[in-house]
Amino acid sequence: MTADNHNLCRFCASPLQITFADLGMSPYANAYVATDTLQKMEPFYPLHAYVCSECFLIQLPEFESPQSIFGDYAYFSSYSDSWLAHAKSYTETVTERFGLNGKSLVIEIASNDGYLLQYFKDANIPVLGIEPAANVVEVARKKGIPSRMQFFGVATARELEQEGLQADLLLGNNVLAHVPDLNDFVAGMKIVLKADGAITMEFPHLLRLMQENQFDTIYHEHFSYFSFTTVEKVFSKHGLILFDVEELPTHGGSLRIYARHVEDSTKAVEPRVAKLKESEATAGLTSLATYAAFAEQVCETKRALLEFFIAVKREGKHIAGYGAPAKGNTLLNYCGIRQDFLDYTVDRSPHKQGCYLPGTRIPIYAPERLSETKPDYVLILPWNLKDEIVGQMGYVREWGGKFVVPIPSVEVLE
Repeated sequence: MTADNHNLCRFCASPLQITFADLGMSPYANAYVATDTLQKMEPFYPLHAYVCSECFLIQLPEFESPQSIFGDYAYFSSYSDSWLAHAKSYTETVTERFGLNGKSLVIEIASNDGYLLQYFKDANIPVLGIEPAANVVEVARKKGIPSRMQFFGVATARELEQEGLQADLLLGNNVLAHVPDLNDFVAGMKIVLKADGAITMEFPHLLRLMQENQFDTIYHEHFSYFSFTTVEKVFSKHGLILFDVEELPTHGGSLRIYARHVEDSTKAVEPRVAKLKESEATAGLTSLATYAAFAEQVCETKRALLEFFIAVKREGKHIAGYGAPAKGNTLLNYCGIRQDFLDYTVDRSPHKQGCYLPGTRIPIYAPERLSETKPDYVLILPWNLKDEIVGQMGYVREWGGKFVVPIPSVEVLE
């Protein structure tokens, strides 16, 4: 299948004509359905990811503005203990590496509920959060985190620069994928970074997505999916050099990139940069044939998951879900799994409890529901947090319940 020639790469403007993964029609993954809107229609859009034949950026077309998607956001970072531990460890590492102190300024783009900046604040390092979602900003401000309710780009960066607010450390975790105007976003980072400052960005690594079949991380709120090779081109275009990179276990396998101004000679390019680019080339990420082969992996995962559900239900057993993450909504909608297979799901976030999953309309309860109904299987939808979840919910095994993860392949955890 080919895209319309007006569908252009958001980085290099080349026509997008090659399919990476076609997941059919799907609602927005974070558009949870309230009880009073259950009888209303949900909008569905094509969930069709393309690969650019010039820069190898994986991307989805934009159907709704970021304002409509992120103006009121259901994801609160503070509800994952392992993610908070990751954030705390990061702040300690970069504080030491870059010598941050009370005279520094740390700016976080897409700062959510202050889950990360709180640790810099505790160390008496000045912080500023930039976050577009009003409901999330309100929570951050209650924690004492200075936060601006804005989308980040060149306009916002110039405002900050004019106010004398430039970053010694500029960071963004899992925001790069959410940006439809990629060039404006990275150009803004160039403006707001001090001459000798550093940028760190974290995002899921495309190589791990492909190798471990993580197609459920594809959803409309994620506009782009990055290899290191491609993201280096994006930053270079805007006068920023990637001088280091770390491979992280978060979100099924992520990268943390480190960037500086081209003009800044104080930070040498580390050997890990060339090593990772070589690994990606060896894995075929500079060959279109590699991307074209991914689609069949996706289809096979769907078949295997449905086979598991059908077999279990024919035995008269019950399956509940754990978590209501965006990735879970991609998985359930693509596979056509509704309450005929999954009785309900549970989530720690009170912002999701009492609502229904978009598209599938599966109800979301508090975790206590599991001990009340004692399902035979618990499907872990945020599979990237499976160790944390199994540790917290170990009591499921007391009645013989078993945990199941769907990605990279269906596995019953013993």
